[in-house]
Amino acid sequence: MATVTQNPRRWWALGALVASMLTLGFDMTILNVALPTMAGRLGATTGQQQWMADAYVVVFAALMLPAGLLGDRFGRRRMLIAGLGVFLAGSLLGALAGDVNWVVAARAFMGIGGAFVTPLALSVLPSLFSPDERTKAVGIMSAASALGMPLGPIIGGWLLDHFWWGSVFLVNVPMAAIGIAACVFLLPETSDPASPAVDLVSTALTATGLAALIYAIIEAPDRGWGDALVLAMFGAAAVLLTALVLRERRAARPMLDMTLLAHRGFLFNTLAATLVMFVLSGLMFVLPPYLQAVLGHDALGTGLRLLPLMGGLLVAARGAQPVVARFGARAVVSAGLVVLAFAALLGSRTTTGSGYGYTALWLTITGVGFGFSVVPAMDGALGTLPRDRAGSGSGLLMTLRQVGGAIGIALLGSLLSGAFRDRLDVTGLPPQAAHTAGDSVVAAHLTGEKLGSARLLASANSAYVHGMGVVLLVCGIAALAAALPAAAFLPRATPTQGAAPEMVAAPEDARQ
Repeated sequence: MATVTQNPRRWWALGALVASMLTLGFDMTILNVALPTMAGRLGATTGQQQWMADAYVVVFAALMLPAGLLGDRFGRRRMLIAGLGVFLAGSLLGALAGDVNWVVAARAFMGIGGAFVTPLALSVLPSLFSPDERTKAVGIMSAASALGMPLGPIIGGWLLDHFWWGSVFLVNVPMAAIGIAACVFLLPETSDPASPAVDLVSTALTATGLAALIYAIIEAPDRGWGDALVLAMFGAAAVLLTALVLRERRAARPMLDMTLLAHRGFLFNTLAATLVMFVLSGLMFVLPPYLQAVLGHDALGTGLRLLPLMGGLLVAARGAQPVVARFGARAVVSAGLVVLAFAALLGSRTTTGSGYGYTALWLTITGVGFGFSVVPAMDGALGTLPRDRAGSGSGLLMTLRQVGGAIGIALLGSLLSGAFRDRLDVTGLPPQAAHTAGDSVVAAHLTGEKLGSARLLASANSAYVHGMGVVLLVCGIAALAAALPAAAFLPRATPTQGAAPEMVAAPEDARQ
């Protein structure tokens, strides 16, 4: 390990990996700010906007574990370069896309790349750094991923104010290219031929099961929850995901080690972290249209106005460990979830006349609740496991968090769509205009401006705020639903033995 420690290129290599993780970190939030603009330019409905956001997350969640195994088998450096190349190609495709379907395809393609980059960027660190330096290196990468979240809305807003919407994809290209060059010239090749083989059947069951579930949730508001296709998709998702669980339980070396959920601390910490990701993803989906369409801010102004959420999150995340050391993880996680629930309930009281000051208040409280719940929950989840299960536990936690995010966007977005359409007053409008206005608040604003209908504009704002209130109410209930079992069943003491530091930090990089 001495040669690793003395390698003068290791910090340059880390810098390139940090650039890659930073790109993945802000890629999710940069799209959230762009969605209202893209909805106007591409005529995207709320459901299509959900697919633009979810296509990335579904593919990422389905392929992350197989991607890590492929890196172990065939070379982590080689697969990391391939992942960055795929991410770059997907970004180019998104920048050049001319309609919604191509954007969704580009996002899915980027999800393939992201699934390789996230686990493999972390797995190459042991070949670069000695154990005493590795914790610092992992901390830097985790901070880069976290920093990407508040940077995304600001960068995206500035790009949208100065260039066309495709620039939010194009900005990834130079960052990915730098990462590829650095991997080629700076990273050593490492592998683990003894790692489990990729189970193609389990991978296919994961991808198709999640896709069927997300499709059913997104399409239900338009088609109806009793629609034959929606019910068939729900049924298919249940069958496919049940088959996945049964197959993984019988496998000698499973990709998704379900037996880890038998550990009480891991189970309830994972449940808390997954529900927090559910709330965060749904919230980041519904907020930008409110700030842009209802309050009338431009894209950059929207990005800046999301900073209270990110600021509260980062401040609380940094302060979580000392508080955990003082009061214990169970108290901090459950209290963080209660704060999150309070913030969501406060946000559900937003009206069209509330203004941004009220929004900034509950956004800040929301960020604090996120930070004090998700960080100790993730550390606690892996800290309860033996060291030799840290790798599989990290993979399962990261995958479940991504699934929680995908379902959050789909379910909360569909709830918003249905509530908005039910409340929107389209009386007296031509049938086609009424149908278009119901697609999204952006579409309603475009229709109202075209027809010169102040009544439709006012109704669209009122309907959207009502729908956002319903979503936030559900978020509050979900947070309380997670707080109760956390307070009742999480271990009292904070584990001091278990996962290696690098594996504890790894899930932080799944935030994109």
